[in-house]
Amino acid sequence: MAYHKIRQPKLSDVIEQQLEHLILEGTLSPGEQLPPERELAKEFDVSRPSLREAIQSLEAKGLLTRRQGGGTFVKSNLWQSFIDPLPALLADHPESQFDLLETRHALEGIAAYYAALRGTDQDFSRIRDCHLQIANAQQNGDLDAEAEAVMQYQIAVTEAAHNVVLLHLLRCMGPMLKQNVRQNFELLHLRHEVLANVSSHRAEVFTAIVARQPEKAREASHRHLAFIEEILLDLSREQTRRERSLRRLQQRRE
Repeated sequence: MAYHKIRQPKLSDVIEQQLEHLILEGTLSPGEQLPPERELAKEFDVSRPSLREAIQSLEAKGLLTRRQGGGTFVKSNLWQSFIDPLPALLADHPESQFDLLETRHALEGIAAYYAALRGTDQDFSRIRDCHLQIANAQQNGDLDAEAEAVMQYQIAVTEAAHNVVLLHLLRCMGPMLKQNVRQNFELLHLRHEVLANVSSHRAEVFTAIVARQPEKAREASHRHLAFIEEILLDLSREQTRRERSLRRLQQRRE
């Protein structure tokens, strides 16, 4: 029987795989700067030439980018596989916003479930900080900041789920989801009385996650989004009735 010699992986290949894993799991975020080569080499306990070779390979793969005199960064558009015109196209079709809400039911519900199941104390600390940022933005009446805070909160929850595919989907859909959140806030602010309920429902999701109650977290997430969907549908019906009334008035005048 002939035996084939087992090829030992190059040190640079091992470093490359470790860096890829850090990017994939979100430890190294899009746009984040890598530590200087000297620090990284010391952290990995490898030579700088081997580290440099691994970084060059990741640059060739399009995962990292080097800025002249400014260090090495994770590609900022790494997760954006949906092209920019798509969010604008969806924004022009109101019915698509409800499709996005249904998609959020799936993504956010399962993320809340696994975050409660797998989240670490460090994960929960970040989720707590993001949850507070939403409240601060809401108090200031800044819709853009509030939408951004909600997205950062959801990213933190999804990272706590420790599912790289789920995190990839969220980041890919980030521009569309953020736009959906922003548009929803514009409409919800037309009914100030419901804003407290929206915040209360979101707080229930947060409480269930940090209490490590997966089923309650998922159920609370679905209740939260179902409430928003019902309010938006009601507002849409009101708008339809107003448009119908205006058409009748115009017909009478004619």
